[in-house]
Amino acid sequence: MLFLYLDFMEKKRCGWCIGDPLYENYHDQEWGVPIFDDRLLFEFLILETFQAGLSWITVLRKREHFGKSFDAFDYDKIAAYDSLKEEELLSNPNIIRNRLKIAATIQNARAFLAIQKEEGSFSNYIWSFVSGKPLINQYKKLDEIPAFTPLAEKISNDLKKRGFKFVGPTIIYAHMQATGMVNDHLVDCFRHSEVGLER
Repeated sequence: MLFLYLDFMEKKRCGWCIGDPLYENYHDQEWGVPIFDDRLLFEFLILETFQAGLSWITVLRKREHFGKSFDAFDYDKIAAYDSLKEEELLSNPNIIRNRLKIAATIQNARAFLAIQKEEGSFSNYIWSFVSGKPLINQYKKLDEIPAFTPLAEKISNDLKKRGFKFVGPTIIYAHMQATGMVNDHLVDCFRHSEVGLER
């Protein structure tokens, strides 16, 4: 038992998550794992919308409250939100109260449904940009990882044309990283070789 504990403690992680148990757990369990489920893809899209201008850990700490406040990230329900619901959300101290981001979330739910209708699923649409397979990067240092890429710009521009808001290339690249479209775990991180096996 002691050997297992020591093995866990010695695992090498990406430096950005070290020092916060919530961050480390997110890194170890979720970040970079390929996601093909539309509801979960939408959840990350919402959370990244609210992250704009803030740190990801700030959003993670409020993730449970976001789920409760936004009907478990049900895009059908969110697409039907009216002005009264917007005001309710704006008065909720447990989430990030930003009028533009709340309005964008509702608009994005409607645009999300339009893509589902056109493409069969949002997953089909978004994963088509990488031919259905994660891009495996080989970064050795955190400062090698870009804030965004030409592909993220391409996806961002297409989403904007489809009516999405708060989907700049930096947000989209963060979404790609979180949902496993790209594997940006550092090569010496224990998760680099694991995430591609967890589809």
